[in-house]
Amino acid sequence: MGQLFNTVKWASGSNIYEVNIRQYTAEGTFEAFSKHLPRLKDMGVEILWLMPITPISVKGRLGTLGSYYACSSYVGINPEFGTLSDFKQLIDCAHSLGLKVIIDWVANHTGLDHEWTISNPDFYVRDAEGNFTERNGWQDVIDLDYYNVDMREQMISSMRYWVKEFDIDGFRCDMAHLVPLNFWKAARTHCDVIKPLFWLAECEDIRYHDVYDVSYAWNWMHITERFVKNEASTNDIYNVLHDYSNYPEHALKLFFTSNHDENSWNGTESEKYGAAAKAFAVFTSTWRRGLPLIYSGQENPNKKRLEFFNKDEIVWKQPTELHNFYKTLLSLHKTKAVAVGETFNLPSQHPKVMSYLRRFENEVVLVILNFGGDNKIKFEVEHEWFVGGFTNVFSGLSFVFNRKETFELMANDFVIYKKS
Repeated sequence: MGQLFNTVKWASGSNIYEVNIRQYTAEGTFEAFSKHLPRLKDMGVEILWLMPITPISVKGRLGTLGSYYACSSYVGINPEFGTLSDFKQLIDCAHSLGLKVIIDWVANHTGLDHEWTISNPDFYVRDAEGNFTERNGWQDVIDLDYYNVDMREQMISSMRYWVKEFDIDGFRCDMAHLVPLNFWKAARTHCDVIKPLFWLAECEDIRYHDVYDVSYAWNWMHITERFVKNEASTNDIYNVLHDYSNYPEHALKLFFTSNHDENSWNGTESEKYGAAAKAFAVFTSTWRRGLPLIYSGQENPNKKRLEFFNKDEIVWKQPTELHNFYKTLLSLHKTKAVAVGETFNLPSQHPKVMSYLRRFENEVVLVILNFGGDNKIKFEVEHEWFVGGFTNVFSGLSFVFNRKETFELMANDFVIYKKS
């Protein structure tokens, strides 16, 4: 397996912010969301991932508004959000602030009354009785047939439309592993000739890095949830991270404590991680070859599960409580030590503590994370990289270290020092 495509340079050290337009504001529109762009820019957000912007099928619709992931057209806009012109204005506004925008692409299935069901019914998989069907137990969608060459061409043409007409910067591809890899190779080949794009796969199949720049770190999230419940150890977490280290050198992983699926169906980061949620967020921004994801409202912090098929507005605090927390993390993530540096895992001295050093040339970052409820944990750091002046990235206090130092951590605490 080799790298067939080049990752855009701006992806290095970047981050992703997932936007749930429906729930983001009272209006639930592109225009209303655009008013938050300066705040997100100040927080350090660089890539906006918009959940599907296409219209939602009426037939089989769940709830009052339906699922974004049951589309009725690949080249239309969801009227909930505004018009095509409103979308273009949002893209232009984001670009004027230096932000990139990627859109969610649902290639495996459509809604039950997608326009293709009338114009091209042969584009779909059929059951023994000749009915449209679906293989994964989702009741509001039907599966497309990737043996159909014409369907593939239409799908790629639809993807190219958003690049050509709206200047989007890439795609987050829903359930990417359910779609043949050779389709994605063709799709990226035909889309990247318009402009170099950023490609994020919702999957954890290493083969898909033949095409994709970034894939999900589902296994990390699942093992950390078990870890919090005392069903797994730090060694289990490191084993997952070791598996990721065997990915191709160009491959990046998306680390997250929440996203739209997790929040709505499995619980908020507060429910899943409790008081350790911030410590795990620190990890997502400081581990090697990773991109951190922040979901709409995490900076608030939003501690409720947002309804998926109905209106359920995020009520924003002024200012958002964790704005500076994420601003500090996302700034740190841009440094060479964290973005591309080497990693040294420090010996485990407590079953709930992980610690590591990141280094690039003379730049060094120390991270200590206490994921447990024990107070006044003593943690000793001794390493040849740990010499010179260091600054605590959250407090701003500076210290001089000489290879060896002992730190005391409170419950669910975290410590980050950067060589100054």
